[in-house]
Amino acid sequence: MTRTRLRGFSLSDTTRAEAFSDGVLAIAVTLLALGLADPPHRPGGLGHALLAQWPAYLGYLASFGYVSVIWLNHHQAFVRIRVMDRGLHAANLVLLFSTAALSFPTSVVADALRADPAGSDARVAVALYAGLAAVMCLSWVAFYHQLARRPGLLTPDAESTYVRHGRLRSWAGALAYAAAGLLGVLVSPLLAVAVFVLLPVFYFVTSEGLPEGRAGAGA
Repeated sequence: MTRTRLRGFSLSDTTRAEAFSDGVLAIAVTLLALGLADPPHRPGGLGHALLAQWPAYLGYLASFGYVSVIWLNHHQAFVRIRVMDRGLHAANLVLLFSTAALSFPTSVVADALRADPAGSDARVAVALYAGLAAVMCLSWVAFYHQLARRPGLLTPDAESTYVRHGRLRSWAGALAYAAAGLLGVLVSPLLAVAVFVLLPVFYFVTSEGLPEGRAGAGA
């Protein structure tokens, strides 16, 4: 039997990339949940101890929301992607790399806020979180940039505005997280955490594109 010789990096379907991505995102969510633990306490002091670790709950809320909308937007992207090339695989791996690391700054922020919500450590912690979150948004920029360079990777019925709106949303997120980090360092770490909690709502609402894109798709 004659074997076909493959040259260079071959285009591939999305099945393995989607399965691997879902696994990484599931592990990322699991790692976030590990930050919620039974706090040390004296007999009769469980209620107070649970309330005292409110920063862990806040961090979990912000990061779970972020990973959830990443999963949702990732799914929406792969509904429109027909095949993958090396550049798109690389962008997807960078996205997963930054997502899997999110549990680290989440725990750092929780510990720093628990010690002193307005202290210098809390300001450094929110800057760390904002930096990684901004990198995650920039990985989406690279993802959409590759789709813009290689429109043949998309399905024929993908919205004409999908990639452009995706890039706009990704740049907006990177700038918003960077601004939140500055706000946390210069004004108050708790204000930065409030932005961290609210930003995933924007990505959830626009998971199928900006309003113009949805209207265009309906038309």
